[in-house]
Amino acid sequence: MDYQQKLAEKLSILNERGNGVLIRMNYIKKICADPKLRPSFLTDKAMESAIKYINKKFPNIDFRGNIQHLTSIQRQKSEVLAATASYYDSFLDVIEFRDHVYELLNTIDACQCFFNIAINFDFTKNYLDLIITYTSVIVTLSRIDDKKALVGMFNCAHEMSNGSSDPSYPRLGQMFVEYEHPWKKLTEEFGPHTRSVTAALVSLNMVYPRRNLPAEQWRSAQLLSLLSAPAAMLEPACCNTMACEYLSMEVMERWIIIGFLLCHTSLNTNQASQELWKMALRSGLYLTLTRDEVLNIHKVSEDLFDCFKGYSKRIADIKECREHALVNSGAMHRERRHFLRGALKELFKVLEDEPGLLGPKALFVFMALSFSRDEVLWLVRHSENMPKIKTPDDYIDNQMAELLFYMEKLRGLMKKYNHVVQRYHVQYLAQFDALVLNDTIQNIYVCPEEESVLMSSFVSNLSALSVKQVENKEEFDFRALRLDWLRLQAYTSVNKAPLPIKDYTDLAKVMNMIQFHTRMVDSVEELLQETSEVSILCFYPRVFEKMFCQSSEEMTMKRYLMAFPLVCTHFSQCGHPICPEEIEAMEKRSLRLCVTFLEQIAKLTSTVVLEICAEQCNLNDQLQPKHCAETISAARHRKQKKPVPKKGEVQKEKPGAESLRKDRSVVTNVDKMHLMLTELCTCFSLCSDFIVFDHIIVPTEFLLSHLEIRLSEIIVRMANYNQTTQEIARPSDLLTKLRAYTASLHSLSGYINVDVTRLVKSVLLQQTQPLDSRGGPTMTTLYTNWYLESLLRQASNSLIVHCPTMHCFVNQTTDNDPSFRAEEFSDISELQALAELIGPYGLKFLSENLMWHITSQISELKKLVIENMDVLVQMKNNFDKPEEMANLKKRLTGGENVLKRMTIIGVILSFRSMAQDCLKDILLKHCPYLMGPIECLRDFISPEDDIKVTLSIFELASAAGYTCDIDPTLVTAIANMQTDNTSVDEEYKLSCLLLAYIAVSLPTLALDPNSLYSREHGGHNNNIHCLATAINQLKEFLLMASSTLLQLGQNVERMESKNRESIYLLLHMIVEESPFLSQDMLESCFPYVLLRNAYREVYRSFIVTLG
Repeated sequence: MDYQQKLAEKLSILNERGNGVLIRMNYIKKICADPKLRPSFLTDKAMESAIKYINKKFPNIDFRGNIQHLTSIQRQKSEVLAATASYYDSFLDVIEFRDHVYELLNTIDACQCFFNIAINFDFTKNYLDLIITYTSVIVTLSRIDDKKALVGMFNCAHEMSNGSSDPSYPRLGQMFVEYEHPWKKLTEEFGPHTRSVTAALVSLNMVYPRRNLPAEQWRSAQLLSLLSAPAAMLEPACCNTMACEYLSMEVMERWIIIGFLLCHTSLNTNQASQELWKMALRSGLYLTLTRDEVLNIHKVSEDLFDCFKGYSKRIADIKECREHALVNSGAMHRERRHFLRGALKELFKVLEDEPGLLGPKALFVFMALSFSRDEVLWLVRHSENMPKIKTPDDYIDNQMAELLFYMEKLRGLMKKYNHVVQRYHVQYLAQFDALVLNDTIQNIYVCPEEESVLMSSFVSNLSALSVKQVENKEEFDFRALRLDWLRLQAYTSVNKAPLPIKDYTDLAKVMNMIQFHTRMVDSVEELLQETSEVSILCFYPRVFEKMFCQSSEEMTMKRYLMAFPLVCTHFSQCGHPICPEEIEAMEKRSLRLCVTFLEQIAKLTSTVVLEICAEQCNLNDQLQPKHCAETISAARHRKQKKPVPKKGEVQKEKPGAESLRKDRSVVTNVDKMHLMLTELCTCFSLCSDFIVFDHIIVPTEFLLSHLEIRLSEIIVRMANYNQTTQEIARPSDLLTKLRAYTASLHSLSGYINVDVTRLVKSVLLQQTQPLDSRGGPTMTTLYTNWYLESLLRQASNSLIVHCPTMHCFVNQTTDNDPSFRAEEFSDISELQALAELIGPYGLKFLSENLMWHITSQISELKKLVIENMDVLVQMKNNFDKPEEMANLKKRLTGGENVLKRMTIIGVILSFRSMAQDCLKDILLKHCPYLMGPIECLRDFISPEDDIKVTLSIFELASAAGYTCDIDPTLVTAIANMQTDNTSVDEEYKLSCLLLAYIAVSLPTLALDPNSLYSREHGGHNNNIHCLATAINQLKEFLLMASSTLLQLGQNVERMESKNRESIYLLLHMIVEESPFLSQDMLESCFPYVLLRNAYREVYRSFIVTLG
């Protein structure tokens, strides 16, 4: 008959089912209490009266007589039925679970089963787990405020839809009423089970007291230490109660507290029960029911015992235990955590050095993990519900990171060397356990057939194991063996069993040891999950984040911070198929926490890295030539008598003085930053990647992302652009700083395995674009704006002069101090630095902006040409008739405006030409093998080739900095201009007339005193020499220009001939700049002697000074 009861199977199935039902009840409670997640029909104003009516009349609701209260449900009965069905079914699951638990508990009582945690461990554990799970389900159900409304609305909608109530509704309603006060009802239910429950609980006297010891006793016993007995290091760690050694303290306390609440009569009759109960009451204030649902153990116990007579002593015990817990438990658990940090560290170091010890000492690992997990869970639930005490620091642990870190390290070690553990225990099972078990079986006098079959199968299965199976990587599965052992425990634990297990404790001890060894072979991951998962932190995000913040503030804890995001990998393991809705919310919360922690770690690390870079940049800046003036001055006056320094004046240190150390104990700020960087980078070494809910997390990518963002911000900040004052850093200064930062950043790869080169390339490439990846401004944008708005704008107004001699722009001499020195931003070294900074992409963007300004000038020039078209056509046809030209010139308007705009175009093109030349120099230095073919390709193009092919090749050459006969950027810009449907012929005619316009207007430049040619600058003071860049072809222009300029020679006494020679030179410059005009063409229409005399005249006025 006992074999037919299937107690083992029922216990296993009901425990699994009960966990699911419990999680489901907790989920319903949470969503009903959260305004954001609360079901919409519970918050609907139209449903308010119906819900009030249902709650008031529940469970005896008159669905037909009081229809006016339920009209809102009547109108939406289908929607209500569909929305409440899942909740109703979940509550039915509770009834079903309760029925099966009742039946099983009654069967166990009828069989008068024997329970002892040290003998039939699995049977006893499953029995106690079932009781606690059932109690937790009922208590959680009672905490759901809206359960009556949910069930009542479903049944109301069901009756309105089907004409009758749901058959299960009366039982469900009755259950809700019965469990309004759950503890009183539960104690009534468990009265008949007191003997069995008490026996199971009292057996914990062999385990719980020796596990619930203060840290001082752990320390004196050298608990978890492999080094305490070096001679016994290779001996296998085993005892008569293997599974009890890593049994969770929290689980045992839950069994004891809740078990004696349900079967409280034993507290008055059994001294052992009372001592065990009081010991559990002293260890803390709260117990976990599930997730973040806790039980205030002293309050619940006191409230319950108040209802019974003769329990005044027990109430006094509760109060005494509560005071003891308030005063002592916080400090006791704090000391335990302190001990465990050191013990886990030592254990990990030894096992990491000698992983072969994981075989014989695997039990130590699981004990260490279980002890640590208990302390973490205790602190979490008490931190969230911290009592008002004088020593709140006992509930704050700013070193939690270290404990979590070594827990993760030990987990990782067990997974990494799983094959070592497997190999050891396979040999142990086959060559020792099988033999001992066989001997034990032989010593059993009476062995029924069913038990004999099970035990024989144990021996045969274990004897068949071999090391080759491990070497061949065969899959092991001992779940059937362990279930058979649970069955055997059930068969032998019933009253009057033919083979009573209490009389054959040797068999129990051997089988309990075998069970542990089989788990070492096929379910190490499962055992790690059981002993070290701390997924409860997912449901205490505030506490979890607070722990992280407290640890991150401690310098010594920074190396352990990666444990926090790694703990998030545990969270995916605590879901249950019965409640799939919870998993989505858990995934979002887990990822949010994980990302938050990684972002914070990355932020801390990037801050330190960039502070070191900034310090190195400052030190590098001290070595720049601009700071050498004081040193040179001191050297020149070295022979003079040294003046007495003023009182309080500190002598300036030379660069490099910071590296001279007189005392190694003196720690500089840089030392501290390097130490912090070392600590932070060490935490990244915990793992290269991990998985959180199917998301692969790579911690170093967070660091690179932070560095990328911060570095981009720093580069823009170092550019020091002020739009109001139009100030900006010199490109060469910024380049020097950037190189210092880059050099320092590369040192990061010495601390941690990150691709710094990829980071720097990514950041600098973004800086060559108008906007970075986040849409922020870049160096390219800042320098483009500055050169256009400051330098070229002032050059357009002749405040700054283009200086061909020195290949730069220089300031004009004025009464006002210039806001900046133009040559410091436009000489070859600065433009080369600019090309290094913004590269071909950046210069392309700069060119496009320059072209936009040119096209706006061209639009205005076209308007002027159209206004004067008739006069210009006549002048073009009569350029060789001086009298007519003189009359026509009087009718021409806007000549100065045309020259001004053409000069602006010339200035812009001159600047662009300088920038292009510098880009070419830089690219020749960086990639000469690429530049050679591009130059050959450009030179290969002939005028006869297709213009599209020509432009595409010129675009490539122009992007590389080469000068082309046709500027593709300018062609594109002009092609994109609004033409008002003007024909190509008309456009060509306008461009020819524009050149004629310029040619006949050139003599007016002689009136401008700034038109004087400067030998020093190699150009004119009003930048008109830039016209040579803007005008570069058309023979007719040369004829007309030479004709009008020759007329200047006839005006000997007139004012306009004052700068005649300088204007002659302008004509020569135009020919020299043009690839289409030649000296022969010039000489055919303009006497060379005039040019020679002009050069002699302008150079005569230039005073040469030497030294």
